Amino acid sequence: MPIKAVLYSLPYFNFSDSAEIFTPFANDKWAIFLDSGRPRSTQGRYDIISANPVCTLVTHGETTLITTKADVIKSNVNPFELLKTELTRYGDIFDTSHITEFDLPFVGGAIGYFAYDLARRLENLPTIAKDEEAIPDMAVGIYNWAFIIDHQTEQSFLLCQDDETEKKYIDTLSKLHKCKNKQSKAKSFVVTSEIKSHFSQDAYAQAFEKIKYYLIEGDCYQVNLTQRFSATCEGNTWEAYEALRKINAAPFSAYLNFPDVKILSSSPERFLKLTGRHVETKPIKGTRSRRIDVIENDVQITDLKNSPKDRAENVMIVDLLRNDISKVCKNVRVPKLFEIESYSTVHHLVSTVTGELTENHHAIDLLQHCFPGGSITGAPKIRAMQIIEELEPNRRGVYCGAMGYIDFNGNMDTNIAIRTLVQSHDTIRFWAGGGIVNDSKVKDEYQESFDKAAAMFQMLKQFQK
Repeated sequence: MPIKAVLYSLPYFNFSDSAEIFTPFANDKWAIFLDSGRPRSTQGRYDIISANPVCTLVTHGETTLITTKADVIKSNVNPFELLKTELTRYGDIFDTSHITEFDLPFVGGAIGYFAYDLARRLENLPTIAKDEEAIPDMAVGIYNWAFIIDHQTEQSFLLCQDDETEKKYIDTLSKLHKCKNKQSKAKSFVVTSEIKSHFSQDAYAQAFEKIKYYLIEGDCYQVNLTQRFSATCEGNTWEAYEALRKINAAPFSAYLNFPDVKILSSSPERFLKLTGRHVETKPIKGTRSRRIDVIENDVQITDLKNSPKDRAENVMIVDLLRNDISKVCKNVRVPKLFEIESYSTVHHLVSTVTGELTENHHAIDLLQHCFPGGSITGAPKIRAMQIIEELEPNRRGVYCGAMGYIDFNGNMDTNIAIRTLVQSHDTIRFWAGGGIVNDSKVKDEYQESFDKAAAMFQMLKQFQK
């Protein structure tokens, strides 16, 4: 017999900054914080917080481990199909059909990440780049409880599936209220080395010229070239994430505390959103640095909005995404083209593509057919990914993959994992890059990668010894 979900309303005024709710859970097993960036970001709406999932799926290469309290199963089946099976199974166990009064984005379900390199299970890609991180290609939990904060309606909720969960987390909230006004502990997160790039400027220029050769030869129209930065670190990465969200609040941010890896994302880019059968993706292509001087800043915005190069890049990726979505959707449209979105360090050129998921397809089918997002590969996608594998010395891992949720009702929202730091062992890594086209200039593209990484550099330098 299905277990009926319980929904409790909580006072919003205590939780307008959801980081305060997450702090008591930050070190729990598989703790997740899907963060809209509020109150500093005004574009997001919902925050979702949970931990201690009832089931986890972890993929390394060809093998996925499915772990529950009772069992560990090893499988070589397509991990997307495995996730669909587990999501359906637990969706049948946990009854959320009666929770319709509030416009909740998530009623329990899957939350986690899908690394860029998970695409190796979908496409025939060469194996050239080094895999120094050796982290999972997919790590997803099935969660039967969550805090959900709606910043638009100013409401907060606790979704539970049983009395034990209800008691545990209401007790935690009580403790949170008691310690809210106490002084915070001394910071423990420390960056213990200089931040270094895996691409020298000369090596980047050589890769850039090779891409230009492929463009001239007609192999592709655009290739996304990125460089990776890294530093050694120690201590609690939650402190680093708290600092990052103050510097660069973004609507598709996330903090994931998983056993093999900690992820700190301040992504501005939505990959795929599915509400009912309505699909939306919002590719970013085109960037200018933000300026302090108002007049200079306006010039940057105008230059970006009217740039033939950036508009051409944006259209290429819009067309790619229209094609990807059309595999599982009908009525594909582009309601918004070339809109400006501004963040703490950069301005972006953003378009919106929509569609209607056909009745015979699941949210995970949509994710699989569009993965990875075209805005971070280039076009055509597969050839661009082959060139990326040839020219970038290290695998991307989580970077340029996706993270987010797929709930028991089939709703989904995922980001593109850019502006994202990944900590494993004693090293924290982050990446930045951009699309290379025929009229790209190496100096501008190299500088753009530093512009995009500015907030992450700024955050890490706060913690350097």
